[in-house]
Amino acid sequence: MNELTTIIAQTTGYKNSRQMAANYVMEHPELMNTFMRICFEIDNEDHYKACWALELVAYEKLEWLQPYVPLICSKSKLLTNESAIRPVAKVLFLLLEAHYKTGNSSIQFTDVQRQEMIALHFDWLITDCKVAAKVYAMRCLYLLGLEYQWIHPELQTILIKDFSTHSAGYKAVSKHILKKLK
Repeated sequence: MNELTTIIAQTTGYKNSRQMAANYVMEHPELMNTFMRICFEIDNEDHYKACWALELVAYEKLEWLQPYVPLICSKSKLLTNESAIRPVAKVLFLLLEAHYKTGNSSIQFTDVQRQEMIALHFDWLITDCKVAAKVYAMRCLYLLGLEYQWIHPELQTILIKDFSTHSAGYKAVSKHILKKLK
């Protein structure tokens, strides 16, 4: 086991622990390929811990993820561990937000990658995922709907239909998105 895999294996859910793993990756950018591979290596029992660190890397070094957008877009749909899905959903939101809201030209997506994200986020929204992933899916679909006009009516239909069956957190974000869609 190399140092990166050891650090990931020892990472806990505590913020300081996750931040230490993220800091290690940011201090060793040459490890990004290995780190990203671990994040989406679903047979690796610690892949979700790498995803925790990925979220924190994205907050500080979002542009580092541009070369990995193809991997993130194509492999996110394979994730089944809720502890991996939530941080990856957040990373996808940060990437889309940078692309659509801030006009950050360093974050780009191909049409195929956008289509993969649309399918992924609708899947997360309508399947039995935890609320955090659903909330990020709503937000991502709203942003993608700025470019693909058919998304907003579909999103609106789902949010209205599912509104009464979800938690307060889901309802709050859903209400916010529905207001924007009017």
